[in-house]
Amino acid sequence: MHFRHEEHEKKEIDFPTNIDAILEKILKVNPIKYAKTRNHIDGDVTYLSPYISRGVISTKQVLEAVLAQGYKHYQIEKFIQELAWREFFQRVWQAKGNDIWSDLKQDQPDVLHHKMIVNLHVSKTRINAIDEHVKILYEQGYMHNHMRMYTASLACNIAKAHWLQPSKWMYYHLLDGDIASNSCSWQWVASSFSSKKYYFNQENVNRFTGSNQHKSYMNIPYEEIPYMEIPESLQETIDLDLKTNLPNSERPILDTNKSTLVYNSYNLDNQWRKGEEVNRVLLLEPSHFEKYPISDKVMEFIINLSKNIDGIQIFVGEFWELKKLYEGNNVAKIIFKEHPLANQYQGIKDERDWMFPSVNGYHNSFFAYWKKCERFLM
Repeated sequence: MHFRHEEHEKKEIDFPTNIDAILEKILKVNPIKYAKTRNHIDGDVTYLSPYISRGVISTKQVLEAVLAQGYKHYQIEKFIQELAWREFFQRVWQAKGNDIWSDLKQDQPDVLHHKMIVNLHVSKTRINAIDEHVKILYEQGYMHNHMRMYTASLACNIAKAHWLQPSKWMYYHLLDGDIASNSCSWQWVASSFSSKKYYFNQENVNRFTGSNQHKSYMNIPYEEIPYMEIPESLQETIDLDLKTNLPNSERPILDTNKSTLVYNSYNLDNQWRKGEEVNRVLLLEPSHFEKYPISDKVMEFIINLSKNIDGIQIFVGEFWELKKLYEGNNVAKIIFKEHPLANQYQGIKDERDWMFPSVNGYHNSFFAYWKKCERFLM
């Protein structure tokens, strides 16, 4: 597959919301091919990230399914590492809380403004592959991970924008939008969560995307990039006003003699306490979506995923409003899964499924974290 600006070619990526189709995707994972080709736009990637991010499936579930195919840990270490990056970012979010929206290790260097790049927003950066994939992001709610790195590098390290507003723009459109992975990855590229900036040039883009552009402003040697002037096409900026359109909902009808399982946009696990006689409520808190807005496409995806949960009721409101439905604000019958999004919930807290549950807390780098994970693989 080749992405050409002139031809506007793109691959339609299928993100079904039916649970059987999602589980079928897991069975099709080839961790060997993934490790060899994942950096290429047409590589053998899994497209499981929206379901992991939304808590439909877990990293542990994916790993167990792959190992059940007969692979050994040492054969698929790169694949396991990529799953572990997700858990690492989640542990950072657990430890840092709302500070995940701040520079984590050091101030981002060489910042000229805290705005969005206009021509990145309207896909006219003049780097053809990036422009094509911004259009795909808008149309399909997905961007290949390598392309996300190019995009973040262009915004932060070439256009000198602070990472925060462009990262929120990308998060807004991603079906697999994950505050931890998105924020930490942007900071890794911009070097506020790493030791050096991530740079790319046009030759690298052509090699991994199949594009054939040779006269762009990025067609220069790597050693010249830190000293280049900001290209004219990246100089205009804007403050984005991103808003979430929440669905209409009624107050949920609860049998208060039973417990209530509280789901959210990061916990849509249809197997959670399956078979128990409980109320099941998908809680969409306006306060959360005001801070972390998402597009209509992403909201529709979340709602459609929730339909896999038998008896689910959607409630647009705050946790305290849900709590009031129990006499005396009794939280003893409210059950939720641990997640930074649920920090203000009260009641019985179930743990998430982790590949490496014992490797918790904050680690200064992924590789410090991974060294501890490796012990459990051995």
